[in-house]
Amino acid sequence: MTGRGKQMAAFDPDDRLLTYDQAAEVLNTTPRFPRRLVEERRIRFVKVGRFVRIPESALHEFIAAGLVEPVTLRGTRRAA
Repeated sequence: MTGRGKQMAAFDPDDRLLTYDQAAEVLNTTPRFPRRLVEERRIRFVKVGRFVRIPESALHEFIAAGLVEPVTLRGTRRAA
């Protein structure tokens, strides 16, 4: 625990830190979307001085959390 009472999250030093533009490329969105995710604290991010970087693993976790598996219906027949 740090002096402020915050718990330190584990960070993999091999994890790539992405800019907003790079994160937007991975998500296939505009840079505004990753900025909003950070602002709303919906994704992990790292402050490097005054710069904000998003760990690549955080993007993969965000994508996985939104993954919706298809529903397979058994025994249903389609009308011809």
